[in-house]
Amino acid sequence: MKITVVGAGAVGASCAEYIAIKNFASEVVLLDIKEGYAEGKAMDLMQTASLNGFDTKIVGSTNDYSKTADSDIAVITSGIPRKPGMTREELIGINAGIVKTVSSSLIEHSPNTIIIVVSNPMDTMTYLVHKTTNLPKHRIIGMGGALDSARFKYRLAEALGAPISDVDGIVLGGHSDTGMVPLTRLATRNSVPVSEFISEERLAQVLEDTKVGGATLTKLLGTSAWYAPGAAVSGLVQAIACDQKKIFPCSTYLEGEYGLNDICIGVPVVLGKNGIEKIVNIKLSDAENEHMLKSAEGVSKTNGLLDL
Repeated sequence: MKITVVGAGAVGASCAEYIAIKNFASEVVLLDIKEGYAEGKAMDLMQTASLNGFDTKIVGSTNDYSKTADSDIAVITSGIPRKPGMTREELIGINAGIVKTVSSSLIEHSPNTIIIVVSNPMDTMTYLVHKTTNLPKHRIIGMGGALDSARFKYRLAEALGAPISDVDGIVLGGHSDTGMVPLTRLATRNSVPVSEFISEERLAQVLEDTKVGGATLTKLLGTSAWYAPGAAVSGLVQAIACDQKKIFPCSTYLEGEYGLNDICIGVPVVLGKNGIEKIVNIKLSDAENEHMLKSAEGVSKTNGLLDL
């Protein structure tokens, strides 16, 4: 199993590290446009192999897509990260050009690859890959919902004073500060609704903290987060590579599901060896459905800024 990660910055390097540590891939190719950068990151990571007990080979390359040939899965992290006060949508002009070029180059050398999009604004970049490549929709996946749900579960565990392994929850909608739809109604602690443990007001605070999870970290760090995004990507990659049939919320192209058309937005999907193997339809409440439609309006507005 060969995995390519394009972009050797903090997020890309974290993706490569977590994938390698899980030891399910034979090779990870890390590619970047900065001379020697990916090679250096790959060497540094390989020097942890004996310490962390993995045998995955990590190879770095400066913009040589021939090294990515025959990749089973390719991850696109390329683009400029957010700065404090910047929305994901403000990145669209620069990142759209990068993602378009990267996806085209990847497919040229790996026509059967499954692409996972991380670059922001993630839903719109996923939509861009759909509109500018000939890949079937089940092989184009946006990462955002998996990350947002991890942040939701972190906030739930914090509010509950519980171990995070006790907690389950899911976030649908757009990967933006205003577009996320955390399903607090369905959040549980060991199958018991969290509303049994915490007040409605505290749960509402969890929802709001989840929505601004990325912005909170950007303000603290001065740039986008990388550990949790890298871990989220590795979870998606492993589910596909190992044909796990796991359910993750991912940005996928909808054709009537959830009442939406011609849009990529976060919904639950089953991930296996073919990529997205099924879209899972959750019956939403009226309020949740309203939030979902509002989120879709925001994503569609950002999509309209693309030069397709």
